[in-house]
Amino acid sequence: MALVLLPGLNNLIEDISEEKKLPAQVVETALREALLKGYERYRRTLYIGINENPFEEEYFSNFDIGLDLEEEGYRVLASKIIVEEVESEDHQISLAEVMQVAEDAQAGDTVVLDVTPEKEEFGRMAASTTKQVLAQKLRDQQRRMIQEEFADLEDPVLTARVIRFERQSVIMAVSSGLGRPEVEAELPRRDQLPNDNYRANATFKVFLKEVSEIPRRGPQLFVSRANAGLVVYLFENEVPEIQEGSVKIVAVSREANPPSRSVGPRTKVAVDSIEREVDPVGACIGSRGSRIQQVVNELRGEKIDVIRWSSDPVQYICNSLSPARVEVVRLVDPEGQHAHVLVPPDQLSLAIGREGQNVRLAARLTGWKIDIKNSHEYDQSAEDSIVSELISQREEEEALQKQAEERLAAEQAARAEEDARLRELYPLPEDLEEGEESLIETNELDNIDENMNEENIQDSYDTDQTNADEDRAR
Repeated sequence: MALVLLPGLNNLIEDISEEKKLPAQVVETALREALLKGYERYRRTLYIGINENPFEEEYFSNFDIGLDLEEEGYRVLASKIIVEEVESEDHQISLAEVMQVAEDAQAGDTVVLDVTPEKEEFGRMAASTTKQVLAQKLRDQQRRMIQEEFADLEDPVLTARVIRFERQSVIMAVSSGLGRPEVEAELPRRDQLPNDNYRANATFKVFLKEVSEIPRRGPQLFVSRANAGLVVYLFENEVPEIQEGSVKIVAVSREANPPSRSVGPRTKVAVDSIEREVDPVGACIGSRGSRIQQVVNELRGEKIDVIRWSSDPVQYICNSLSPARVEVVRLVDPEGQHAHVLVPPDQLSLAIGREGQNVRLAARLTGWKIDIKNSHEYDQSAEDSIVSELISQREEEEALQKQAEERLAAEQAARAEEDARLRELYPLPEDLEEGEESLIETNELDNIDENMNEENIQDSYDTDQTNADEDRAR
């Protein structure tokens, strides 16, 4: 068959490569796969109305497309096995036919033949299938390259530029590095900051939250402005002591999207120092607040509390409730991490915070359940009685949970033991070695022969008995 010409093939590949930001070799591979699918569709259309589906799933696995970039065209090639008698013309070719061209051909060899149909025969349906498959293959290649490019980034914070808006999401352009092409990323509504002004071409620092592996039409990168990792990154960039390792961020608790509009975004950061002479809080705040102000500006005025971490839970809880002044911290249930914090009446609202934000962030930061109590009205005996009931309830729930886990473990062990016993009695083929498997097959054949002999003996006995009964009757 002649070469099917595709005028402008080289320009087409270059244009697609530039538009989709894909290597030319990747585009060529996608085009070959698309043309092969188009040929498969062409072959199937020849049997419409004659046979429902004459081709199996892997029927065209021996077919391939050969692109000729110099002459700008393609051929459909089929690998066929040389046989004495042909059963499938698409997969086999007769030895006699091949020997007319190559006298040294032998049965079992493979030859590659040109089976390209005429361009007029290709049909609109096949051409449409080729276009659809090409578009899909290019999207798959883009998705795969984005996954490889962004999945293992050392720095998860990127600079993003606003492109457009879709429903409540902001579509942004991000790049993984200098010289790399920009790709689209989605900033969902829940990951936006209330104080941000997302206008076209505005730039923001964003945290790479997820690289989606699910095929989808829109962006597969999801970024966030509300993630705590963004705060950590900004402090690392502004505080040299964190970069050097003398100061470290131990924990971050952030509420970027408060439940009420009357409450602004707020973050608490617990820091510690490796060197005694270094003040971790002072290092993060900087001279006259210069360092922390840079972080606040990037987060559009978000309130940030930097507190010192402590291995002593009492001191740590006191620090976490800053700027409120605490009188006493009672660890009423250390095992359950439950604490009562006593504050003066004038510090009560400050410790709790507007709509409970301050104590909520402190609880997340420390990992303790914190109850703010008025120190002037605190009745220790009554509170201890309530706490003791809560402890008993917690211990009872833990005991029930432990019993359930033990019961489940016992059931799983019994099931595994029963499975092992059954597999020992009735071994599966994969459990047997070749010798054992053949021995069992031999035994099974012997049993079948014995059963057949017994049935033949029984049939012979039944026949003799019938003949004797007939003789007596006569």
